[in-house]
Amino acid sequence: MKTKLDRGDDFELIDVREPHEYQIARIPGARLIPLGELPKRMNELDRGSEIVMHCKLGGRSQQAVDFLKQSGFRKVRNMTGGITAWSDKVDSSVPKY
Repeated sequence: MKTKLDRGDDFELIDVREPHEYQIARIPGARLIPLGELPKRMNELDRGSEIVMHCKLGGRSQQAVDFLKQSGFRKVRNMTGGITAWSDKVDSSVPKY
């Protein structure tokens, strides 16, 4: 994921956590669409773009991936380990909670 961001690859990084979690820690460039709002906000996503979903550990974002795939999105995937893994492996300045 970090490599994709550094290269400036064209993709959407979607954070499906809750707003209070987003305030604690976030990945630069990620857009917040909480999992519970995804069904009514999926029209904000480009079906033709690559979409990477993330949450705290990976469970909610996998639910989001499954939902979007069932809704016809093809280029959507889960960021393994979520923002916790990002903090551990990429940017330790991102707080863990």
